[in-house]
Amino acid sequence: MGFRGKICKHSNIIYKQLRQTQFTSQICNPRTKPYSEAELARQAKFRAAAAATKTVLADSTTRATYEAAFRIQDKYQTLYGYVLAQEYAKL
Repeated sequence: MGFRGKICKHSNIIYKQLRQTQFTSQICNPRTKPYSEAELARQAKFRAAAAATKTVLADSTTRATYEAAFRIQDKYQTLYGYVLAQEYAKL
């Protein structure tokens, strides 16, 4: 499992940890133009799907239903990823 992100919001330095290896690097081509309406809409849709996934996984009966479906499939490696994809498709 790993994580990544910027060290702080105003920095051009990013930090990544993949397995036991840690990386820091500089953002080579930082974004200079504002996000388009379509990009903002996709970001909002993803945020809504992530919130719905959190709600679904908190409910034990719905979680059990998704866990049963997750065991049958072989595309997604994690339950969270599977549920996120299902909730995203509903929007």
